[in-house]
Amino acid sequence: ESSLRLPAPKDVVVYSYNFCSSLRWSPVEVERGLVLYTVHLKTAAFNQWEEINCTRIARTQCSFPEAVEARRFWTVVLRVRAELGHRASDWVQTDPFVAGRDTTIGPPIVNSVTVSSDSLLVNVTPPFGPEAGDSLRYHVSYWENATGTAKKETKMSNTLFKIKNLKQLTLYCFTIQVELMHTESQRLGLQSVPRCYRTTIS
Repeated sequence: ESSLRLPAPKDVVVYSYNFCSSLRWSPVEVERGLVLYTVHLKTAAFNQWEEINCTRIARTQCSFPEAVEARRFWTVVLRVRAELGHRASDWVQTDPFVAGRDTTIGPPIVNSVTVSSDSLLVNVTPPFGPEAGDSLRYHVSYWENATGTAKKETKMSNTLFKIKNLKQLTLYCFTIQVELMHTESQRLGLQSVPRCYRTTIS
């Protein structure tokens, strides 16, 4: 019986970035034959395993169904097993996952920066499409590059904002991160890579 059992998939993890979520795992190595994988999903509300669009697949990842992806505060659990012919491994189950709590929020996209003598006008796009009930704030850290002075912080809720009261002909750098405020939670995203611009002369 034990010799018929396939090894179970390892490193089973839910990867979620900007609310796009998938289950990933390491391939099961066998001497011959093609190992396939089946993934099931269940929600806390409806405690029954369901097949999703990942039955006997050769790849080692499975994207969440759109219906589940759209529900950020559903609690979901997934399980995966390896299959080869009539043989199957044990199921490997994930911890409960809630996208609204567990997804990684990326930095916003900086579309343009307009430089003047005393300010930088920054235009950004949020890292994901906001839903009803979402409120986004942008945390901006900026500093004078040459002096390495302490960072100053400002918080904006618009996607077009000004970093003001700057010195002319000076190199300034800034980073931005998104704060997602929802009725059920508050999440701070990853910081963007620093971008540096020199102010003009007045």
